[in-house]
Amino acid sequence: MAVKNRLHRSELAVPGSNPRMLEKAPSAGADIVFLDLEDAVAPDDKAQARLNIIHALNTYDWSRCAVSIRINGLDTHYCYRDLVDIVEACGDKLDTILIPKVGSAADVYFVSTMLAQIEEAKGYQPINIHVLIETAMGMANVEEIARCCPERMEAMVFGVADYAASVRARTTQIGGANPEYGMLTDADAEGQRFFHWGDQWHFGISRMVAACRAYGLRPIDGPFGDFSDPEGYKVAARRAAALGCEGKWAIHPSQVELANEVYTPTGKEVTRAKRILVEMDKAAKEGKGAVSLDGRLIDAASIRMAENVVRQIEQIEARLS
Repeated sequence: MAVKNRLHRSELAVPGSNPRMLEKAPSAGADIVFLDLEDAVAPDDKAQARLNIIHALNTYDWSRCAVSIRINGLDTHYCYRDLVDIVEACGDKLDTILIPKVGSAADVYFVSTMLAQIEEAKGYQPINIHVLIETAMGMANVEEIARCCPERMEAMVFGVADYAASVRARTTQIGGANPEYGMLTDADAEGQRFFHWGDQWHFGISRMVAACRAYGLRPIDGPFGDFSDPEGYKVAARRAAALGCEGKWAIHPSQVELANEVYTPTGKEVTRAKRILVEMDKAAKEGKGAVSLDGRLIDAASIRMAENVVRQIEQIEARLS
């Protein structure tokens, strides 16, 4: 069983209760579309949402993106029907299952076991798993979760809204900056003090990223709630990218292009990466371990970073061709 290496620059959330949005989702331009049965669907609409998703998966052309479903929490009675009804009916159309509020490895094992039984019964290929780290328990156990199911686990997502609620954080918006999270400088010569904003979610994202990279998973940043603020979204996405994330949720179609822009290497970055590989190849032939390029040292670590950039742009070009 192999976990697929796929693009995760943008992951578009689509409510299973909205047939019109389900119809438009395959052509939205997202690398991954996840059809939501959890937070975006009211309790009375859960059963119909499953039917809507089954119809959408079996009717529309999903070849331009990967497709996932976010099931309901394992602590609800909706969860098992989400898995059984949808995976039995169209598991051959699914790339991943997104599990919300994962608190321990046992949560992942439960879903993996259910999937294995359905796949065997129906003759389906293995379906991968994404997990949402969005509770205090999930963050406390993030390393255990990251290593628990290497044959299926593909990615982790930082679910900032539920995480904030779980740790009882005071926050002003989903995934945005918080004017209360900052520090005053000491007084300068004129007695003035300045307030410096901080990133309230730096620790959570960084810890999840480290767990992902340690065990070969893809770290993905979660939602940014104000879809009327594209610049705020891009800044949040760039911050997550700087910390090691390789994609971000889009809770509105307008955010898909923003995520793709931020997480696509620029022409300048690609050119430099290719130059690094050329220069390091020359250095290796000359028996050198490190050389300089444009006045900066490059070494074996530079090769790994450059290779990552080149592989990613090759994936993007292949998807667009």
